[in-house]
Amino acid sequence: MTPRKKSLLDVPSAELAGRRALVRVDFNVPLQGDPPDVRDASRIEAALPTLEYLRQAGARLVLVSHLGRPKGKPDPALSLRPVARDLSARLGVAVEFLEDPLAPGATEVAARLPRGGVVLAENLRFWPGESANDPAFAAGLARLGELFVQDAFGSVHRAHASTVGVPGLLRPAVSGLLVARELAAFGRLLETPERPYVAILGGAKISGKLETLQAILERADHVLVGGGMASTFYLAMGREVGRSLVEPDLVKVARGLLESPHGTKLTLAEDVVVAPSLVGDAPARVVAADAIPADAAVGDIGPASRERFAGIVASARTLFWNGPMGVFEVPAFSEGTRVLGRAVVRATEAGAFTLVGGGDSAAALAEMGLEGGVSHLSTGGGAGLELLAGRELPGIAALEDAPGAAGGAKR
Repeated sequence: MTPRKKSLLDVPSAELAGRRALVRVDFNVPLQGDPPDVRDASRIEAALPTLEYLRQAGARLVLVSHLGRPKGKPDPALSLRPVARDLSARLGVAVEFLEDPLAPGATEVAARLPRGGVVLAENLRFWPGESANDPAFAAGLARLGELFVQDAFGSVHRAHASTVGVPGLLRPAVSGLLVARELAAFGRLLETPERPYVAILGGAKISGKLETLQAILERADHVLVGGGMASTFYLAMGREVGRSLVEPDLVKVARGLLESPHGTKLTLAEDVVVAPSLVGDAPARVVAADAIPADAAVGDIGPASRERFAGIVASARTLFWNGPMGVFEVPAFSEGTRVLGRAVVRATEAGAFTLVGGGDSAAALAEMGLEGGVSHLSTGGGAGLELLAGRELPGIAALEDAPGAAGGAKR
């Protein structure tokens, strides 16, 4: 079951007007150029509905986020200042920038914001207290706001000061519109999925997805496996995998999944695209999955497998996709992901509920111009996988329960 948490829509407008809303957003976006600009603003755009809702209600917005992994110290290349400029243009309002959210005058900056005003604090990970969930750091952030809104789904699986510490100090502490949509979307996979329920799992490794894979095998009707993680399954089946990326320490686990009562739901590629190297323009060719040369590596699923996978996708009424089918960035190994991406969009058009999670899957759809063709494009790959695995997300557990909900965060 997905947790039932109080959302921004549960807060009366009168409780928002004039109050300082500390909003945890996910502005962990790629930057480029000198001076740097935002290269992909999709995460900023995803936050706009919540920000506009708060502004229209007359709240004063104090936004906090992280960017990259500066390891607890300032890094000019990871400053959120370029994000403030980008956000200003999108909101049509001057967004102030707070160099130090814990500075003596920071609270005054937040307090003098006009209704609908916005200030963005510097990258929280410039301070070690953020990742350490330091109580003093959390208290310093909490002084900037009078209520808390969690709208960074991509960060709710982290027990950091801004995701766990602050909502323990401010009330109300609720989900934003983005997080509420994410929880509702994943709820459709976890609670009463319309069948057939098909899952597509790809990417480089099984590790990090193991518990999710086990949980999905119990719920789904078909689990299609591609990408590098498939090679570990091939090794577990006693096949040659050549130079392919494998995780030897997970071979026994993979064998156990194949031999489990749900193992028949696993579908692996029957043919693959291989090459001596998966970078550059090394010559690629198609071979049977049980005839991978010792001097080659698997880079993609083959034509027969693409057709078979697409046929299973076409039957889906509920579908989850995380991870490409191959090394999508290299043209010679991109066709499997492209075929599956088009198949997922067609399934959506036919009435299936389709949820795509994970940066690589989302990037593949965006590169194909198909990101608008699925039911829900998640902003949190890691958080979504942990939710599907049945784990509690600390940043969600810290929020107030929805009216009538049992369990959740207690205070």
